[in-house]
Amino acid sequence: MHYLEISFSASGSFDWYAWVLLPLLIFFARVLDVTLGTLRIIFISRGRRNLAPLLGFFEVLIWIVVIGQLVQHLHSVTAYLSYAAGFAAGNFIGMWLEDRLALGTLMLRVIIPTEGQALARLVRQAGFGVTTVEGSGASGTVTLLYTVVKRRDLPVVTALIHRNHPKAFISIEDVRATEEGVFPPSSLLHRDFLWGRKAK
Repeated sequence: MHYLEISFSASGSFDWYAWVLLPLLIFFARVLDVTLGTLRIIFISRGRRNLAPLLGFFEVLIWIVVIGQLVQHLHSVTAYLSYAAGFAAGNFIGMWLEDRLALGTLMLRVIIPTEGQALARLVRQAGFGVTTVEGSGASGTVTLLYTVVKRRDLPVVTALIHRNHPKAFISIEDVRATEEGVFPPSSLLHRDFLWGRKAK
């Protein structure tokens, strides 16, 4: 009986705004709000702090509006569910967008037992900077290759490494900032080259 009282307005008709329209608005607003928040955190971690405050402004503005509407309709269970669902979806969309934007710079460390200099030459010919160091591993002499690449170029560089050394040890980490360096103007210019050449 209590459920019927909160589901219908004073006139006896179903309250479409509180139980249908408002939850949809809350869901999409929460998706946008959390997506902006996820991107803001990613931008800060990538060293792009100029854009983060602007995203934070709109993130909080949307959140305040959503909370205000939610407080005014505490009887709507669907509004609470939409709030939680929007939060989950916003996290997913934010990470998906970051992956598509491919922001930031990465450091690759590659350890291979043979033909290290040949692989380094191929990477340099493709337009990337490479530093090599000779070392000793558990199985003998190895070559360490260090290269800093844009995140959008990571698939291209790893494809080149795997094509020449399928069992190469590769570690990847984020780089907060770089100065100078050697970077190709566009990975698209080198894609055919990287997939078609092998170290000699």
